[in-house]
Amino acid sequence: MSTFITLVIFGLSEGAILALAALGFVLIYKATGVINFAQGEFLLMGAYTFYTAWVIFQLPLIVALIIGIVIAVIVGGVVERFILRPMVGQSHISIIMVTIGLAGLLSALVQMFYGTQPRAMPALFPTNSVSVLGGAVPANRLWVLLIAAIVLTLLTLFFQKSKHGIAMRAVADDQQAAMTVGISVRRVFAMSWGLAAISALIAGILLADVTAVEMNIVSFGLLVFPVVILGGLDSVPGTIVGGLTIGLLTAFVSGYLDPGLAEVIPYIVLVLILLVRPYGVFGEKRIERV
Repeated sequence: MSTFITLVIFGLSEGAILALAALGFVLIYKATGVINFAQGEFLLMGAYTFYTAWVIFQLPLIVALIIGIVIAVIVGGVVERFILRPMVGQSHISIIMVTIGLAGLLSALVQMFYGTQPRAMPALFPTNSVSVLGGAVPANRLWVLLIAAIVLTLLTLFFQKSKHGIAMRAVADDQQAAMTVGISVRRVFAMSWGLAAISALIAGILLADVTAVEMNIVSFGLLVFPVVILGGLDSVPGTIVGGLTIGLLTAFVSGYLDPGLAEVIPYIVLVLILLVRPYGVFGEKRIERV
């Protein structure tokens, strides 16, 4: 029983980080129709930006976080304005190739300035073990789960209640109709990239705290694809469910079967979902007539 509880906490914490990372992916896809293959690199940039401000420049924690958010918004805005906006009207494969190139560029920039060796970062949260229903888990895992839950809740309320969130949902549903009622589609596009970069920043910081500041964060970002395929490319609730499901599944397979298989199982789920329900569990089924 103790092993089961420990795996549940580990799985939920990693699943919550995955949900944060995948949320940015879904935001961009819903608003702009762009499949962003650089989402893992956004996590990487977020982790190293925060590390630079907090550890290298030794700024206070809150100041480092604010700087990270500002830089994330700037990076998201620059990518949307100068890289993706000129691609409007181009084929989907061209846009996909641009985001793949962007991923390579961001990864190369991080390696250029920081190298490839993992860097230790002071712990954000306590690392002592605590007992939860008989299972021993690091306290930082519980803090990660709490912070991710708060951020996901705030973002969900933003989409449901705020004027800008409603505008983003309107653009996602019908761009032409949104434009007729005075909603700036370009502004919504820029906002979606900015919010995606912020969610990736928070996910990258939380991941770096429980692991390390390293290039391997990118490979964790690749798990975004099984998450969004499982939950649905255009579903925010599906993203949360998909992230927690993949996190729990990976933890259980690693704990009870084989850690090597745990690295593959998310992509097995991805293939199965594409074969059985390609629009995801919560995704909208689209029928195109030609």
